[in-house]
Amino acid sequence: MGYLLVAACASLAVWLWLTLGQGMFWRTDTRLPPRHAPARWPSVAIVVPARDEAEVLPLSLPSLLAQDYPGEAEVILVDDGSTDGTADLARRLADAHPGLPLTVLSPGEPGAGWTGKLWALRHGIAHARSGVSHARSGARSDTSSGAGSVLGSSPDPGPDPDPGCGPDSAQGCTPDPGPGCTPDPGPGCTPDPAPGCTPDPGPDSIPGSSPGSSPGPAPDYLLLTDADIAHEPDSLRELVSAATAADLDLVSQMARLRAVSVWERLIVPAFVYFFAQLYPFRWINRPAARTAAAAGGCVLLRTEAAVRAGVPESIRQAVIDDVSLARAVQRTGGRIWLGLAERVDSVRPYTSLADLWRMVSRSAYAQLRHHPALLAGTVAGLVLVYLVPPAALLAGLAAGRPAVAWAGGLAWMLMAGTYLPMLRYYRQPAVLAPLLPLTALLYLLMTVDSAVQHYRGRGAAWKGRTYARPEDA
Repeated sequence: MGYLLVAACASLAVWLWLTLGQGMFWRTDTRLPPRHAPARWPSVAIVVPARDEAEVLPLSLPSLLAQDYPGEAEVILVDDGSTDGTADLARRLADAHPGLPLTVLSPGEPGAGWTGKLWALRHGIAHARSGVSHARSGARSDTSSGAGSVLGSSPDPGPDPDPGCGPDSAQGCTPDPGPGCTPDPGPGCTPDPAPGCTPDPGPDSIPGSSPGSSPGPAPDYLLLTDADIAHEPDSLRELVSAATAADLDLVSQMARLRAVSVWERLIVPAFVYFFAQLYPFRWINRPAARTAAAAGGCVLLRTEAAVRAGVPESIRQAVIDDVSLARAVQRTGGRIWLGLAERVDSVRPYTSLADLWRMVSRSAYAQLRHHPALLAGTVAGLVLVYLVPPAALLAGLAAGRPAVAWAGGLAWMLMAGTYLPMLRYYRQPAVLAPLLPLTALLYLLMTVDSAVQHYRGRGAAWKGRTYARPEDA
């Protein structure tokens, strides 16, 4: 019982520090900073990577097409090798929901050393930066007619440039002397390209442009948003207003995740609570911050900052791409901001524990840099911080040790008290607050499972793909 008293007191001390000294992480009032309409509304390209998203796309894509934005804006959906008809569905939705113009790209399988999402973002950003889009003039891209669309997929870019790409390339196949010129033309090229020419949508090339396209200026901002994220009609306008008013290079909102099923109610609010504990928003939003993070579902990024940071190329292997993106922007002098969203929501359902388990475990060990010592420290920390308080309270009451019971009870009370604001944000009952130790136990098991799957060769698996540790890729 003496050891339990020490552990309970240690846990209480940790909770006092977390409550008062960890950037007030538990507060949920970090929303978009003060903003006003800019004198000139900058142009924006909305880039949406999508892989097998037919289930959620009808709930999310129409919200992007319906954005009420005073400046120029377009939507670029990048189909990342879907097998459920995502690309065709996107075109049908665009026809049924007139609004912002839509371009659909299909870049093919990821190149060596790239994750699927970042490969898709690479092509979407390249297309946006090329300035080649009938969308700029208000015409919708239609892959069935070939106007302003990308029909084919680019093969995996090789590591060495191919001098064979030159002025003799076929019409519709953009010459690119940079990496990615491989002997085989993809279906995006016209039938008889010159030997060795394959289009490569690198950072400065025009992926899959059609002969009738004409270059225009690159967009001022890129909105990187996931295919399961629905936006209110003024979402883009509010994001841009905040970025321009505060001169921010990156503005990210953590979308409100769905919390409807029993397991979602138990696990989802805690997911955001734990994230904020690791990356306190107030620390991130300081002008000279050293902490960096973003929420990948909704990131408004200044195009100049993306170029300066070399993204997505510089983070192409990152499984936790949102945090890596924020760090790359901050490292190259960019100002970043992260907060909670009011009008940006995830529509992806996680109806079972297995769904949520996969969502957490696919990247948990990557968060620990695949290091066994960090895993051991994380497990010990979760036990001390979340499991010791209720154990000490119950054991102290049972054994008649009031000091143990008081230490455990106070720590548990601080834990539940700091969790209440997140539950209110998710519109969940306060009765769930004392259950946080149970949720933490589930996260502990998910983290251990993530490590086990990694060493079995199945780590970082998502939608049929498994990604190696960066140094092994």
